[in-house]
Amino acid sequence: MNFLILNYRNSIAWLIRWRRRHFSEGRFVLLISFLVGIFTACAGLLLKWLIGQIEDLLTHEFVETGANWLYLVYPVIGIWLTMLFIKYIVRDDISHGVTKILFAIARKQSRIKPHNTWTSVAASAITIGFGGSVGAEAPIVLTGSAIGSSLGQMCRLSNKYMMLLVGCGAAGAIAGIFKAPIAGLVFVLEVLMLDLTMTSLLPLLVTSVTAVGLTFAVSGTNPIFEFHLQDAFSVNRIPAYLALGIVCGLVALYFTRTMNFLEGIFRKLQGRYKKFLLGAAMLSLLIYLFPSLYGEGYDLITLLLNGNGQADWDTAMDRSLFYGSNHLLIYLFLIVVFKVFASTATNGGGGCGGIFAPSLFLGCICGFIFCRLWNMYDVLGIDIPERNFAMLGMCGLMSGVMHAPLTGIFLIAELTGGYALFMPLMIVATGSYLTIKYFEPHGIYAMRLAQRGELLTHHTDKSILTLMSMDSVIQHYDQVLYPDMNLGDVAAQVSNSKNHVFPVVNKQMQFVGAVYLDDIRHLVFRTELYRDFAVSQLMTQPEALLSVNDPMEVVVSVFDKTGAWTLPVVDEEGIFVGFIRKSTVLTVYRQMLADLSND
Repeated sequence: MNFLILNYRNSIAWLIRWRRRHFSEGRFVLLISFLVGIFTACAGLLLKWLIGQIEDLLTHEFVETGANWLYLVYPVIGIWLTMLFIKYIVRDDISHGVTKILFAIARKQSRIKPHNTWTSVAASAITIGFGGSVGAEAPIVLTGSAIGSSLGQMCRLSNKYMMLLVGCGAAGAIAGIFKAPIAGLVFVLEVLMLDLTMTSLLPLLVTSVTAVGLTFAVSGTNPIFEFHLQDAFSVNRIPAYLALGIVCGLVALYFTRTMNFLEGIFRKLQGRYKKFLLGAAMLSLLIYLFPSLYGEGYDLITLLLNGNGQADWDTAMDRSLFYGSNHLLIYLFLIVVFKVFASTATNGGGGCGGIFAPSLFLGCICGFIFCRLWNMYDVLGIDIPERNFAMLGMCGLMSGVMHAPLTGIFLIAELTGGYALFMPLMIVATGSYLTIKYFEPHGIYAMRLAQRGELLTHHTDKSILTLMSMDSVIQHYDQVLYPDMNLGDVAAQVSNSKNHVFPVVNKQMQFVGAVYLDDIRHLVFRTELYRDFAVSQLMTQPEALLSVNDPMEVVVSVFDKTGAWTLPVVDEEGIFVGFIRKSTVLTVYRQMLADLSND
């Protein structure tokens, strides 16, 4: 075993030396981005196959004419198996995949744990196959980014190219699983917020095209959802498009805030099994009442996009207590209300999945309901087609939930082949985004990090400050002063140090003050005074105290407000950690700005 490990390390070392002799980092990243495209496409195809196999195995004998009691059982088993897999095999948190990518870019130098290259695939396949009401896309995005990060770490690339490979993995995952190369590229720029330069554009394109090409070769070139255009774009329907955009924005707001509220409830529960019991009970009951909540819900999307009349659309109520009724709109409205409960219960109870599919699912239903009500009440005397508006609703919800209108536009166009409705897609996406933006400044992926000041943005100053870590600017001290020391002890430290400020701590190492060399310079050479002055008399209080958990944006703000050049840093208990100098912050800032701009 040791021999194999040694050979592996020697091979990697040889590869790195060979690369440095023959390729620059920029050119070598193009080769790595090609490999990332292949691996992410394979991961996406495997995940979709596993979900399909498990779901078909469990539900192929279900009756269409009524409720099936096994809907109460399968989701519980799926969450339980996933919870055990994560607890005993993964031993790490793999939820909120896209948020983890954003955090890795902002705080971990784009380093994602290697196990994420496969654990999210396994966990989400079990969760969704057994009925978890979530999507497979966020887990596969985390998988793709982990693949890019792992290859970058293996080849010892710089942080700049590590970040790019993480983006390539995400782009390849979206492009491959949705057969949408443009959407994959736009997702990285809009959601992961990587800046578009020629250095980043080519690797992202290589990964996206490679992933889609391999997916086409395996599963064909047809779009994910079959869609037949009913009517082309017409100017007189613009009011309907605008109204749908506003409705989608409001539904996205309901989805976002309700999910945050429910996640807060799950976080307050102590212990895995309490969360499991609540999540599993909630999910199984909802799926029993509304079988359309089972899994990703893509069958219902296909039905609403291609139905040819009421008889077709009524089949949405098959396998449920609503079978044979005339209450399709009520059934669909209740699904819109409870989908967020089912999705949150899945993840909160111990499952693994994302909100891509729930966004598409809800959007399709919202567009369909909007269209039926508009036509029912003959609003403005304008008739609008159900299938078109079901497709437009998918774009609106995704744009609102993720705060990503461009991703919504291109993804839905590529998912359905609905390029003829590009103008309506733009109108609905813009209306939805502007509506939710008024209430929520950040999308569902980014808001957790934004609240902690750890979100990377397109604002250059803020992005660099986010990427900077406290450790990179803190000056740690091996020696400290105590209040009962005298001037002679201070002089001994000053004579052996190049520092101009010295921390004063108590016996618990808590910061109590600082001695500045400028303040004692006139005393330090008068040896007759060494025993006359104690440190408690010489120390002063700094203009402000910084916490080790403060984001760099706060650090810079404190320096600006106080006008200080050196400030102490303490931990949560007031223990002294070190000093930060403004000059050090500026030096690190300039270096990172040069690195990011060196294209």
